[in-house]
Amino acid sequence: MRSFILVKHILICLGVCIVVFALSCRKKTAPDKTDVNQAGTQTTVKLPAGGVAATVNGNKIKETDVQVLLEEKLKEISANVSQLPPAFLEQSRQQLRAQILEQFIIEQLLDEKVRQAKIEISDEEVINKITALVAAQPEPLTLDEYKKMLAEYGRSFDEEKERIRKGLAYQKILEVQLADKVNVTEEDARKFYDANPKQFETTEQVRASHILIKPVYTEGGDPNKAIAEAREKAQDLLRQIKEGADFAKLAMSKSACPSAPKGGDLGYFSRGVYTDEFDKAAFKLAIGQISDIVETEYGFHIIKVTGHKDAGMTPFETVKDRIITMLTDNKKSELTNQYIESLKAEADIVYPPDSGI
Repeated sequence: MRSFILVKHILICLGVCIVVFALSCRKKTAPDKTDVNQAGTQTTVKLPAGGVAATVNGNKIKETDVQVLLEEKLKEISANVSQLPPAFLEQSRQQLRAQILEQFIIEQLLDEKVRQAKIEISDEEVINKITALVAAQPEPLTLDEYKKMLAEYGRSFDEEKERIRKGLAYQKILEVQLADKVNVTEEDARKFYDANPKQFETTEQVRASHILIKPVYTEGGDPNKAIAEAREKAQDLLRQIKEGADFAKLAMSKSACPSAPKGGDLGYFSRGVYTDEFDKAAFKLAIGQISDIVETEYGFHIIKVTGHKDAGMTPFETVKDRIITMLTDNKKSELTNQYIESLKAEADIVYPPDSGI
């Protein structure tokens, strides 16, 4: 589902209202939906035939469109949480359907504004935006890599382009609405900082590296012997370190922890991140000190503390820009929601008599 997540993130980056994001991966309308079950057999899920979920200024939203997206969302929930009670799924179905219909309505309203403003987004704008966004991901992609990834998930790059084109058009509509209305100053940031001190408190932290030796258990073997051998190996490594061996090099070659390639470095951490035994040993060491053998449920550790930070407050200058960005985003979100609510209030939205809405 990486393509779904990536495309959703792209629309978020465009600044489109959150209620529109879930439409980024809507599939084509179909009376039937073909799926593949866990055994690999194709099955057909019947969707409600025909019907109108709502009309927005005379434009129909088909129930089949709503149901297609609804089934996708329910499948995601079921995949992430196993053995859900039927009552929970039914409640989720009702809530999700209402949310999805709301999303379709908002999209219709924004589409109208785009048409009225005669906004057109060129292919060059779309390609440039996609290229920049996929390159800025935690795992950067080229445009060709992105196209390949979409193909692997059975998605059309042309359809993705149209979704991005729509997102850019929405962004232009919203930019007009937000113009000159969002101006967060350093003074605003300082007021937020002073009013919310707990958000900027820092707990005591240490930075430590460690070497982890795990017992090697074998089928039919004596577990006590495996534990004794691991302890003996750790003690030998501790002896080497005390005699001048390089801690980081030993960690890289001997440690069973994923931190081994970094010389055992765990970075800074607060109390409670690791086990009690590990915490007690790490937080009582001075910078540069090395622990004795520390036994935890994971095995035997040799810990070296390389840094220490006292509890306190993060200085305002350190977080100022982050606060300004947060307050700006919050204001944009508030104004966007107000604008969409005003569109809804002015629109002629009609639901079927039996919809219960």
